[in-house]
Amino acid sequence: MVIPGLIAILLLVLVLPFVIKQIEENLEPFLFVMGVAAALISGIMSRDLVIEALKEPIMIASAVFIAGALFFILRHQFARFMNRVYQVIPVPVVVFLVVVILGLASSVITAIIASIILVEVIFLLPLDRKHKIVICVLACFSIGLGAALTPLGEPLSTIAISKLDQDFFYLLRLLGKYIIPTIIVFAALASVYAAWAKRDQSRITSDLAITADGAVAHEEEGIEEGIEEETWRGIIVRALKVYLFVMALVFLGEGFHPLIDAYILKLDYRLLYWVNMISAILDNATLTAAEISIQMSTLQIEAILMGLLISGGMLIPGNIPNIISASKLRITSSEWAKIGVPFGLVVMVIFYVILFV
Repeated sequence: MVIPGLIAILLLVLVLPFVIKQIEENLEPFLFVMGVAAALISGIMSRDLVIEALKEPIMIASAVFIAGALFFILRHQFARFMNRVYQVIPVPVVVFLVVVILGLASSVITAIIASIILVEVIFLLPLDRKHKIVICVLACFSIGLGAALTPLGEPLSTIAISKLDQDFFYLLRLLGKYIIPTIIVFAALASVYAAWAKRDQSRITSDLAITADGAVAHEEEGIEEGIEEETWRGIIVRALKVYLFVMALVFLGEGFHPLIDAYILKLDYRLLYWVNMISAILDNATLTAAEISIQMSTLQIEAILMGLLISGGMLIPGNIPNIISASKLRITSSEWAKIGVPFGLVVMVIFYVILFV
């Protein structure tokens, strides 16, 4: 009954946030319940696991709270600075630089800090919310990839280096030829999209100008619907939500070990590349620890890691940058998936051709 139960939980996690609005709006507690259920079904719930789940989110949630508080205290100065930047540098160029710099810097300053900076910049972008979401998703793909270049960036790279008994720059040498050009391409796409969004926004504003004043005001009020002004309460709640989210991922990752061991580890690495799309809802560090072996060839290691890294951007639970960004900008699961899933699938196909064809 363990495997059927875990498969049922996997399907619930994949489906329910997109079909039940209450779950979509309360994703953190839902994932926490699913994670606890997976750990119980697998029979691995223990005091040690509970302690690990309580300790693991502390650093991430603390960073989210401290950075959020600092940006809140300095919000007026930061807003003035960004306004001056937008007066001197076109928005598409700013978007390009932000995606490239944070994508590459995440391997040094960590994916957590990079994503915290990202959401503050995105928040002040002079674009409609729907356009901000697209740019945010592309940037999170970039950060998720870039963070894997060194063991400092994210747990996946730390675990991979440890499992393979390699030096600090091993992943940079191994994956840099794929990741660095991809980050630049993501930045170029985000920049082009920002240029189009700016023109589209100007056209809509121009069209609205010929209508009644009340209609214009109504549209302007709706531009930032869903992105609220920051408050101390919001900062605390967001940090707590991130804490609960990471706890949920710990329970989910450990709870799904029987399913991973029984079926996934036996797959050919070319198929494993695609199956690793489950990292869109499971902690990719857990999958890395389970799948990577020092006996593997270079191609096998590249295939496994690239599959995990790319698919991590598809859904909100897939990466810490996604979680932090979605929490700050109030991006729902369906909003993220509409952009992340098709984009991620296209990138997966491209890299499959690069790696295997």
